[in-house]
Amino acid sequence: MHLAELNIAKPKYALDDPRIADFVDNLDRINAVAENMPGYVWRYTDESGNAIDTVGPWGADVIVNTSVWETPEHFENFVWNTVHKRFYNRKNEWFDAMDSHYFVMWWVEEGHQPSFEEAKQRLDHMDKNGDSDFAFGWSHLPHVKLWQTQQCG
Repeated sequence: MHLAELNIAKPKYALDDPRIADFVDNLDRINAVAENMPGYVWRYTDESGNAIDTVGPWGADVIVNTSVWETPEHFENFVWNTVHKRFYNRKNEWFDAMDSHYFVMWWVEEGHQPSFEEAKQRLDHMDKNGDSDFAFGWSHLPHVKLWQTQQCG
């Protein structure tokens, strides 16, 4: 089994606003780091090479990221031990707080690429039920620990 993840965010500003430029201008860089990490399997992209213009089931004003990793440890390493962490630490500058969960993980069969509908189902399940084997956050994975000092998802 591989680990799938979904992360959604609602920008505070239009994507061409200078106040969010550091985020937008570094998306390709962060995505390239992810794609070159050990354990990286797949991420959703549109014709532009990223997903920033994709309208998912959360609406046009929500940015969507979904990816698949071989193991939680591989994903954890990318999130907390690369340049990604610096951008995560600035999320409050660029994104509004969400009224519900904005991050979820779940297990997928090797080779499976989750759809947005599947990801939404997992996120909705987590909103209604909390962590479970069907949909979970970092705390459901006792063998990964870096999130505990980062307050993620």
